[in-house]
Amino acid sequence: MDNKKNKGGRNPKLDPATNRYSVNFSSEEDMRFLKMFDRSGMTSKSAFIKARIFGEPFHVVSFDKSQHEYYTKLSDFHAQFRMVGNNYNQTLKELKSHFSERRTAVLVYKLEKYMMQLVQIMHKVIELTDEYQKRIQKSENKEI
Repeated sequence: MDNKKNKGGRNPKLDPATNRYSVNFSSEEDMRFLKMFDRSGMTSKSAFIKARIFGEPFHVVSFDKSQHEYYTKLSDFHAQFRMVGNNYNQTLKELKSHFSERRTAVLVYKLEKYMMQLVQIMHKVIELTDEYQKRIQKSENKEI
């Protein structure tokens, strides 16, 4: 039998980090540090400090909940708009097959008026989305 007893635990590191340094921050500096640390998305303050000292890139992880909600609702709206277009085509087919030519023309005219309103709404949505994206780009440029 082997005379060595298994002590358990982790295997020792080849190059353990044994050198320690202390840094003192004022209240204002501490707030700045914590803000930078939170924005980095890192989980360890010591790893964050090492990365900053040795010049590793500083990535900011940000998630804008309002932006996410806007694009989710915009996607839903776009899906509904496509469904309306599909229903429009089906309605035209049914009108032509079940009504007289004169009655079909009157109903198609009303339907086209509603579709024009819908197209105007879609143009307004596109315009608002462009404005929103420009506003986001301006705010991102200010942060840099």
